[in-house]
Amino acid sequence: MRLAIEKCRQGIDDGNTPFGCAIAQGDRILAVSHNIVWATTDITAHAEVTAIRAACLELGDIHLEGAMVATTCEPCPMCASALHWARVGTVYYGATIADAAEAGFNELSVPAEQLMKMGGSNVKYVSDLLREPCRELFAYWKSGPNMRSY
Repeated sequence: MRLAIEKCRQGIDDGNTPFGCAIAQGDRILAVSHNIVWATTDITAHAEVTAIRAACLELGDIHLEGAMVATTCEPCPMCASALHWARVGTVYYGATIADAAEAGFNELSVPAEQLMKMGGSNVKYVSDLLREPCRELFAYWKSGPNMRSY
């Protein structure tokens, strides 16, 4: 999670929104990325999606069987679905969808764990990993000159 938080801060400093993600498989870090929606004008370029893309390229495979994901915020439904399709094992997150909505993001208020349960996914979700440092990323972002949500 600390890698995801650090990458998120770098992204904020570069004018991006406050979301970071790291993916590991066993002892191997496959990808560490941040949200680049504004930088790429790609609304799907969330931290989890960009990390999945990089991790899949690193492995040369579309599946990240059993991978561990650490993301600074609970995945939105799009990201949760992508994590399911990538076949990751466990997703650890800090801030919640409600925290992101409170910061000004247009979130669908469907908790990732609930979505996965409804869809019959095997991806496990673990909440509240370094939640306060992850929530603080929203304040850090709001204090900067490039505060644009979506």
